[in-house]
Amino acid sequence: MELDKTIPLVDTFCQPRGSSRDEAAVSLAGAVDREHKHAPLERRQGNQMKALAAISAAVALLGGAASAHAEGPSRLDKIKETGVITLGHPETSVPFAYLDGNQKPIGYTVEICQEVAQYVKAALKLPKLEVRYNPTTSATRIPLLANGTIDLECGNTTNNLDRHKLVSFAPTTFVAQVVLVARKDGGVDPNNLESFRGKSIAAQAGGQTFRLISQLNAKGNLGITMAPTKDTAETILMVESGRAAGSANDDGIAYGAVASSKNPDAFVIGTKGLEMAPYGIMEPKDDPAFKKVVDDAVRDLIKTGKVAAIYDKYFNAPIPPKQINLKYPMSDALKRALANPTDSGDPKAYE
Repeated sequence: MELDKTIPLVDTFCQPRGSSRDEAAVSLAGAVDREHKHAPLERRQGNQMKALAAISAAVALLGGAASAHAEGPSRLDKIKETGVITLGHPETSVPFAYLDGNQKPIGYTVEICQEVAQYVKAALKLPKLEVRYNPTTSATRIPLLANGTIDLECGNTTNNLDRHKLVSFAPTTFVAQVVLVARKDGGVDPNNLESFRGKSIAAQAGGQTFRLISQLNAKGNLGITMAPTKDTAETILMVESGRAAGSANDDGIAYGAVASSKNPDAFVIGTKGLEMAPYGIMEPKDDPAFKKVVDDAVRDLIKTGKVAAIYDKYFNAPIPPKQINLKYPMSDALKRALANPTDSGDPKAYE
């Protein structure tokens, strides 16, 4: 009941000058002044001290309530109450987040998130923490995080400045470059975007790669037709079937997708990066308590070498379900990011 009474007070007193907050303050001051003028001296002095104390207490109470209202409850509160943490994940982003032969989510980022969940369990001193999984796409991952369906998004989401307006990120755990993929017999050069003039390029709808190619297309007046897809698997299938001349993917995703395709030798992956793309576990915005627990966990996993070990497991060794080996050594950019952990969304921070 106290909370129900406090909320409207906060709404009233968190107003700009000239609003009901100022009117309430003037009214309170006027009442104190009227009583003060018509009381005996000794009583006036006592009442004045009481009034000042009451005003100070009210200001402190309202300030605290306003702060609590601004921050709101932490995701940690929900996790502690329910004993459940829900991890969002793509289903076809090999080797970051995908399904194994038993339709169980696995991958580089998924496994890092699973480790983070154990840190959350320890921080909340829970005897047990159930980890649940919820599939996401590039179009649904931010809304599902914002509405509380998932607590963390564990995939291959690019940490950029625009997304910082909507979500937060844990320290970077992968640094990719956007590259083009094409068929070897497609008559295009994946290292030269202009060779796709008048043709089509597939990219995930709502993803950074789609926006990047659209921007470069418009800037160069290349007349490229953008073909939106729901996920990485469909993007590669578009190229494989000839419905698109090429696809735009982050390089780590491109190698995983091509290696998992029916005929990997039919593809050629560009080596010229179009843009740097740091990845991080996506967190809810404006939840400093939850962010601290998650960020501290990721930093500790980096410091202890656990992240590097998980990297080798998924990039330099056979992975299920087809036991493919990407043979993809850690880049210098990622080595620098792990040596100095950051959640920056500025690509220049990773150069």
